[in-house]
Amino acid sequence: MAWSLQRLPALSEVQFVRWSKLLEERTGIQLAHSQRTLIESQLSIRMRELGFDDYDDYYQQVCRGVSGQLEWSVLIDRIAIKETSFFRHRPSLELVRRYLQQKINNRRVDGSFDVWSVGCSTGEECWSLAMLVNDCFELASLEPYYGITGLDISLSALAKARQAQYPERKLLSVKADEMQRYLQMTSDGRFDVVSKLRDRVCFSHANIIKPGSLPAMKVDVIFCQNVLVYFRRWLRRDILNVFAERLKPGGLLVIGTGEVTDWEHPGMRRLVRDDVQAYLRDGQE
Repeated sequence: MAWSLQRLPALSEVQFVRWSKLLEERTGIQLAHSQRTLIESQLSIRMRELGFDDYDDYYQQVCRGVSGQLEWSVLIDRIAIKETSFFRHRPSLELVRRYLQQKINNRRVDGSFDVWSVGCSTGEECWSLAMLVNDCFELASLEPYYGITGLDISLSALAKARQAQYPERKLLSVKADEMQRYLQMTSDGRFDVVSKLRDRVCFSHANIIKPGSLPAMKVDVIFCQNVLVYFRRWLRRDILNVFAERLKPGGLLVIGTGEVTDWEHPGMRRLVRDDVQAYLRDGQE
């Protein structure tokens, strides 16, 4: 196993371009030159695990039939997993709370209240959404008839999300009353999400540049933050157009502030807010 300790040569400019092109073709993710060290690090770690010492040989392996597809799924897990935490951007989450409260107050919750968390990574955003949505139903003394679906390209991240167990450092933005009602400390000092939230949240593998991989349903809220920034401008607009068509009438789309500045859609109107970037689908609110 001595080979595994040897440092691989640096990724050449030609190799970086080749790997970047493959990543963008398959996932839509655009790598900047400043991320060259990141891709080189993840490639070299995986190559040492498999016994490869040449980036081009490994590239051929990744592109080779079914075995290559399986290897790609492992590699993309290493590259695509994002660091996140509970209530990472609370103003955007609180907008979802106010949106649902208004629907409940106006008696416009018709059937299940459905939410997508796009690019959910290891699940913290999904569970944050579940907390505030559950708050709304309990405050109104209504049966909690809602569903939240976390979507991500990384299978390993989704596996961690389904475990629904987190270290305390991920919970710094969770309020004390939220901690008390929705999280339980384990014997090793980690925290489990309570079962009443687990029952309402599911996770699904999806690649958002391939609309066919998204669930075949329309939803009330699509929450997609810190995802579009990785794509080219034209692709961001295409993705948002797909999202617009997947919203129910009056549905809410929330994205990261400043991630898209030039998108317009005939069926959507932007909310005028400084701290949140969001859009409403035409129709009953």
